[in-house]
Amino acid sequence: MDAMRSSPAAVQPVVKKPSAWRQIKRGWRLYVLIALPLTYLVLFKYVPMYGIVIAFKDFAATDGILGSKWVGLAHFERFFHSYEFWRVLNNTLVLSVYTLAAGFPFPILLALSLNYVRNRMFKNTVQMVSYAPYFISIVVMVGIILEMLDPRHGLINTIIRALGFETVGFMNNPAYFKSIFVWSGIWQSVGFNCIIFMAALASIDPTLHEAAVVDGATKLRRMWHIDLPGIMPVAVILLILNTGTILDSGFEKVLLMQNPLNLRTSEVIDSYVYKVAFVSQVVNYSYSTAIGLFKSVIGLVLLVTVNKLAQRTGQSSLW
Repeated sequence: MDAMRSSPAAVQPVVKKPSAWRQIKRGWRLYVLIALPLTYLVLFKYVPMYGIVIAFKDFAATDGILGSKWVGLAHFERFFHSYEFWRVLNNTLVLSVYTLAAGFPFPILLALSLNYVRNRMFKNTVQMVSYAPYFISIVVMVGIILEMLDPRHGLINTIIRALGFETVGFMNNPAYFKSIFVWSGIWQSVGFNCIIFMAALASIDPTLHEAAVVDGATKLRRMWHIDLPGIMPVAVILLILNTGTILDSGFEKVLLMQNPLNLRTSEVIDSYVYKVAFVSQVVNYSYSTAIGLFKSVIGLVLLVTVNKLAQRTGQSSLW
């Protein structure tokens, strides 16, 4: 018996793994499928990063990127000491934090509510009505908002006049801009974001709910002790991703909703960069690039910080 164990015949044969080229050839369809999005990512996300160097140069189109004069951190210092810095940064942070704080819980609440609806027709109707606005373009959405809030013939002011009050110029009052921007965005995106949490709820083991019902747990107790812990990893991942883009406050919508009367609270970093680079009388690509790079670095720092906090608290993280 010992001889058989020690003999070479008892050794398991080594299975030779196929070469890397053979593996690629075997799964060539998958590589073709991923080629298009990978090409898009490289061409439009990584190749343009070369242009970041003009943030540290006094860029001139006639000299090109390589021939322009180095100025170091001069453009960053100019932005930090400018009159617009604190106003633009404050507007961006307030608008982004307001959007995150007000908009993040609503998809979760809607998903939890729909998860306990037993009438399938009612459930499908609510889902369709709630996520349909997501497919409306930003331009059309802003047009609807402006028409609804028009002081003369808008629906909101028509109702206000019918109640005996004076009309309100919502879009001309800087105090209303942030709330109009945030709550119209929640209405547009809450249904679509709800789909993510509905999928997370569907993955929860139904035997947990069956055991809770046997023990006499109410729906609220089941939501708190089963559903919320079940979707918490997904919620934390989305929170980390949203925090990383906290300074991306929605350039297109902000720009379309801006007017000279609400500019005091509606000017954000993205709209300011656009005006510096393309609208101002003295176009300065280097200065606008420096501002955009500053915004990206802050977003990266926030992303890494929140991810570290999630790791230390034992929650799911990106890496």
